[in-house]
Amino acid sequence: MPSLRIGALAERAGTNAPTIRYYEEIGLLRPADREVGGQRAYGEEDVKRLTFIRRCRDFGFSIEQVRSLVALVEDRERSCMEARDLAQEHLAAVRAKLDELKGLERSVVSFIASCDASCAGGPGPDCAILDDLTKP
Repeated sequence: MPSLRIGALAERAGTNAPTIRYYEEIGLLRPADREVGGQRAYGEEDVKRLTFIRRCRDFGFSIEQVRSLVALVEDRERSCMEARDLAQEHLAAVRAKLDELKGLERSVVSFIASCDASCAGGPGPDCAILDDLTKP
């Protein structure tokens, strides 16, 4: 089986070398084998694992959630429903964040409308709208 160097692994998995080293450091990715010159050497299983980790991160799962999913992949005794439950919890958090962002959007829209209605275009230090931001 041909071994891959870190750059090739990064390219195949759609990530970068510092991320791979980080994942090794925190135990998400097994420590690489080393070639005679000390170069890291990876195989197809590493490509699969790293791709899995990257895709989980693309979904916004935290490192700890990814760690749980990786453990689930490796344990034939555990039910895949655990993955569904974790994803359901993550979805609830994503929806809560969306609600928070929608509230932020309404606030910024209101701020802009206030500026449009009250701004005379004078110097920043004299701006009544900016001054309002300093009030509790």
